[in-house]
Amino acid sequence: MRTAVDPSAASDASGKGADEAAASSGVRKGARRARDTWGLAPWGLAGLLFVAYTTVSVLRWEKFGTRSWDLGIFEQAIRGYAQLQAPIADLKGPGAHILGDHFSPVTALIAPFYRLFPGPVTLLVAQAALFALSVVPVTRAASRLLGRGGGLCLGLAYGLSWGLQRAVDFDFHEIAFAVPLIAFSLEALLAERWRAALLWALPLVLVKEDQGPTLTAIALVVAWRAHGRVTSGRGEGGAGAVDGPDVERARTAVPYAFAVAAFGVVAALLVFFWIIPAFNTLGSYEYWNRLDGGFPSPFAGFEVKLHTLAWLLLPTGLFALRSPLALIALPTLGWRFVSSDDSYWGTDWHYSAVLMPVIVLAAADGIARTLHGGRPKLRRIADRAPLAIAAVALALTVSLPLGTLTDTATYRVPAYARQADALLGRIPDGATVESNIGPISRLAGRCRVLWIGNSRGVTPDYLALDNRAGRYRDPVAEARRLHPDARFQELGSAGGFLVLERVV
Repeated sequence: MRTAVDPSAASDASGKGADEAAASSGVRKGARRARDTWGLAPWGLAGLLFVAYTTVSVLRWEKFGTRSWDLGIFEQAIRGYAQLQAPIADLKGPGAHILGDHFSPVTALIAPFYRLFPGPVTLLVAQAALFALSVVPVTRAASRLLGRGGGLCLGLAYGLSWGLQRAVDFDFHEIAFAVPLIAFSLEALLAERWRAALLWALPLVLVKEDQGPTLTAIALVVAWRAHGRVTSGRGEGGAGAVDGPDVERARTAVPYAFAVAAFGVVAALLVFFWIIPAFNTLGSYEYWNRLDGGFPSPFAGFEVKLHTLAWLLLPTGLFALRSPLALIALPTLGWRFVSSDDSYWGTDWHYSAVLMPVIVLAAADGIARTLHGGRPKLRRIADRAPLAIAAVALALTVSLPLGTLTDTATYRVPAYARQADALLGRIPDGATVESNIGPISRLAGRCRVLWIGNSRGVTPDYLALDNRAGRYRDPVAEARRLHPDARFQELGSAGGFLVLERVV
């Protein structure tokens, strides 16, 4: 017997079902849009920081604020790559091959861009882009551990970290490539994508010779975490349980991780004792002299080293110490602290940039561990830690390079810089120039530039000198001292800079 159905009721039910389906579809679309929008947030943060980094570094260059010869050295090398020639850095000595100084073939990746846009600004923009790119994996990894708000806070704190800001305010340096590689590797590690973590870390051996030990440290932490995943998976499965795919992947990753760790050690030894000496005119790795007389006392520069450790750990509330990822910082801190060169010990220059993704992601991991297994009081502290860490980073930025962007005077290029540019522009392209730091980055892209006092028998066509400190009271006499067999006369002076021309 059929049951009679009221057509109007059926129609109402059908309409209600359609409304519910439409509502459900709308919710799903809204959630998808929210996810898509959030997925862009790390990139948006990276974009803002890219603009900030670029502004700081380019304006410093515009004002002749270059503090070392590194920008000129790397431009000479990249210029060689761009012209499909050997990367010769005459600033290190006439005909010096850059790979005989530091093993950094990765910088050749900038050559195509330099070919299109020759000049030092290309290097500064590339460095800013690499640092900003590293913000993306750090923010994403922290978000997976701590939620969107916590992740964005730590991403901001990382982007404003003093190590990155100091590097941005310095000349271009090859470690700019290491920072995103480490960040992407640790993001994969925390997501238990073991193979990706190792693959992201492998190119570190092409960045600089001191990154081989860092590769080894990352690989050992991958092995540790993967092994822990295997043992915890067995515990959850119980006796006789069949391992799941995650556990099987972790088990497979362990021997690969140990192999990569060994590769890092072997690669470093090859670079230190064979590759660099093969390119070096003296047949050795020149930086061993930082250890002349043996290793310094561990207490040498103790206050400076303690200050550096405090700057590394205190802004993250010491949560980084709760994560094994913090061990990855040890190789870099190790070679810096055992060196007899005290410039490596402190927080200046670019040396701490590679530590920033390690410490911040170790802190994110440490906070997550505390939230899931700490004491109630510690959990309450950890719950507020991401916001506090971001606030500390913002507060510290007031005294760091990005803090200058709020000052209108930062954007004004002084008259002396324009005058000096016009004076150096009188030196013709292709000329051989002997120079101190100030003019180097204005000339390295179009002239053969030698370091003052290190021309090694090459007589330059010009001497270009930054004399803003009044060091050269008699520039012609200084030129005669450097090159007794040549005669120089002053071509001009402006903005505290002067140029001497060789008289033929």
